[in-house]
Amino acid sequence: MRAVEIASPGGPEVLRLCQRPTPVPGHGEIVIKLAYAGVNRPDVLQRAGAYAPPPGASTLPGLEGAGHVAAVGPGVAGWAEGDALCALLPGGGYAEYAVCPAAHALPVPRGTSLRDAACLPETAFTVWSNVVMRGRLRAGERFLVHGGSSGIGTMAIQVARALGARVFATAGSPEKCAACEALGATAINYRDADFGSVLRGQGGANLILDMVGGSYIDRNIKALADEGRLVNIAFLQGPKAEVNFSQIMLRRLTLTGSTLRPQSDAAKAEIARALRTHLWPLIEAGAVRVVHDSEFPLAEAALAHARMESGAHIGKIVLKVG
Repeated sequence: MRAVEIASPGGPEVLRLCQRPTPVPGHGEIVIKLAYAGVNRPDVLQRAGAYAPPPGASTLPGLEGAGHVAAVGPGVAGWAEGDALCALLPGGGYAEYAVCPAAHALPVPRGTSLRDAACLPETAFTVWSNVVMRGRLRAGERFLVHGGSSGIGTMAIQVARALGARVFATAGSPEKCAACEALGATAINYRDADFGSVLRGQGGANLILDMVGGSYIDRNIKALADEGRLVNIAFLQGPKAEVNFSQIMLRRLTLTGSTLRPQSDAAKAEIARALRTHLWPLIEAGAVRVVHDSEFPLAEAALAHARMESGAHIGKIVLKVG
């Protein structure tokens, strides 16, 4: 099969087309003939040598995709060859075929194209598990997401709105702020406004989803309401900060976080079941949709990574595989 591999750690130029054996499903696994694959920040980190795949996973980048079932392994029920689906992948999405646990695959939501479906798993698993399952967002609460125009951000805004929360989002340009506003968020341009002041003026955030880290960690804590929760999912500015823990005690704050890829197959299967029950109906009803930025052929994966690293994208970047 055709695939895109990482020749050596480095910039986008180290991504190159190659030939790899087509994967064979093991017990409880399926092989997917991919039509599209989503591009995500962890792919960029893996390419740079900063995010190694877990043991046993493909060394090829790519954590989500959509297409049709090509082969079914022993012990799999509910899937048959030819079924349309999207899936969270342990790796290997930058290829014509990918293998994953059957429990991490979901049917394509009614009315959704394969291109849109390929952009759902990584963002949907991440947002639902951290905003709803870990962050316990409830209707009427104030929710702040940083990087509101990213793939994660655009999904988080819509999910929080669908749950009845009041949503705030940071972004770094008028165009990105406008995209957040169009999805129903109050946008804060972090280049000319302090998100902490804005949130404290509204009573504080009940929940913050942060992928920045660094200097934002202490600022997030100060922006929280009493009993507020901070969930970190990435650290673009780094994982270290000086924090006054007395504020956590006095205001009964919760600081938590997670990363998706290292979690157990059972944990990911639990998230998949929650998505099928709660989020897929919202997508089919039109309350949540994929925001697209750009599409590239598989052979131009390097250009897709350059687009992501430019920071200019709004929404999801996708590779056309099939």
